[in-house]
Amino acid sequence: MKTKKIPMRMCLGCGEMKPKKELIRVVKSKEGEISLDLTGKKSGRGAYICRSAECFRAARKARRFEKSFSCMISDEIYDGMEGELENEGKQ
Repeated sequence: MKTKKIPMRMCLGCGEMKPKKELIRVVKSKEGEISLDLTGKKSGRGAYICRSAECFRAARKARRFEKSFSCMISDEIYDGMEGELENEGKQ
């Protein structure tokens, strides 16, 4: 029987390649709204980060989300996503 290929994605924070299921997707919708996609099923352009706040902060500091989505992202959006990520980690 053929083994199923595991999709790999690169974390924008640490740069490591990891299985897609281990990462959190950050999505930019067609309307330009940027948010965390914990289910991985929202439509739009996606970028991936590890489930740690350190990787999120590293990606934010290096402006990797802005490069990935080709747009400016306000501090309020970053702060909201970081708070949501920390709350998700506590559960």
